[in-house]
Amino acid sequence: MRGRRSIARHAATVLVGQLAVMAFGVTDTIVTGRYSETSLAALSIGSAVFVSVYVAVMGVFQALLPLWAEHHGAHRPTAIGASVRQSLYLWLMASALGMAILLTPDAILRATDVPQNLRGEVSRYLAILAFGLPPALLFRIYSTLSQALDRPQFVTWLQMSSLLIKAPLSLWFTFGGAGLAPQGAPGCAWATLVVNYALLGVAILMLRQQAVFRPLLLWRPLERPDWAEHRSFLRLGVPAALSILVEVTSFTLMALFIARQGALPAAAHQIAANLAAVLYMVPLSLAIAVSAHVSFSRGGGDEHHAAQIALRGLLTAAALGCALAALLWITKGPLADLYTTSHEVARLASQLLSWVCAYHVADAVQTLCIFVLRSYRMTFIPFLAYGLLLWGVGLGGGYALAYGPWSRSQPWWGSPLPFWGASTAALALTALAFTTLLAVVLRSSTAQTR
Repeated sequence: MRGRRSIARHAATVLVGQLAVMAFGVTDTIVTGRYSETSLAALSIGSAVFVSVYVAVMGVFQALLPLWAEHHGAHRPTAIGASVRQSLYLWLMASALGMAILLTPDAILRATDVPQNLRGEVSRYLAILAFGLPPALLFRIYSTLSQALDRPQFVTWLQMSSLLIKAPLSLWFTFGGAGLAPQGAPGCAWATLVVNYALLGVAILMLRQQAVFRPLLLWRPLERPDWAEHRSFLRLGVPAALSILVEVTSFTLMALFIARQGALPAAAHQIAANLAAVLYMVPLSLAIAVSAHVSFSRGGGDEHHAAQIALRGLLTAAALGCALAALLWITKGPLADLYTTSHEVARLASQLLSWVCAYHVADAVQTLCIFVLRSYRMTFIPFLAYGLLLWGVGLGGGYALAYGPWSRSQPWWGSPLPFWGASTAALALTALAFTTLLAVVLRSSTAQTR
């Protein structure tokens, strides 16, 4: 049986790696913010599009963590290896789909009324990242496998080391120097491209050299597609991926809708969104660790211990969410000033961060719940709830408040505040719904083993 220390160690290790990855975004935001307000706005829009595409296709592979963790708990290493090889077929399809969208973003930019003067820089940014998507998805498979085997440190070491490459490259490519012309936001994309291929290369070496991977027999010849296995992947992965897509696009589409307000609101929103994403790494890391250990216990046939892990994880997520929200409230002013030299941008960003505090508490609870629900193969109902609440109440409500027929007479006209207020309310309702659903699922699973 796995104890609290093991879960805490797993979560802390994942958190360090996730914060290193988030430091990529923080670095890019600060670098482009210091370069120009226009480049920061272009980064906000471009990163919103890329993240929406990436998490949609990545969600299929992240959803495989419970499956591989259950095999690990049931001591079936060769089944994990065969499943990993089958996931490569999904990787090919996901890479092709994602690259096609990123290389042709004009329809998205037109549909969301992105200002014409920003579209060229945004398109260049996305075209570069399109070629960094395939290695990023392969590294995601490696990451999911390592976490399922309770070896998150194999991912964290690489993510931390890659930051040493990413930061100087972003500075160099963005501002230019040593014969390289300044490139603005696309310079950050070039830095990400280099880092993605470097991470993949080292991950392949780890898979070949580390003893924990040897029983999996990963390097056997690639079998023909196993359609039964792929149906299992899709039943678990597609609703999970769609849920992630709805969750993330309800967040990232705000950037595209806010972009029509001009460079100042877009830049302020980018700062608030970046800090919200950094805070999100804490409940995300905890959720990954808890779901892996819940699945391991379920694979070993211990449903009662799995339920105990889930409940402890939920209480911990809520407590950490409240603590981090309080810390952000105290430091929101200095944090906004850190990101930009513009007093107007910093002032508006500080106002948005007040909403981020409440947003994070709800985000922490719902994140833990949805990851654990995937361990119980519960993916479709959360997807429906996300669509109704995050898109309908959050994004739709924010759009109506910001651009509805009565909005011009309101004090928030031309501000991102309506989007953040509506999204916070929607996320709070989501957290309440998921907590209730998780309680029902846990009660049912333990009752069946009595």
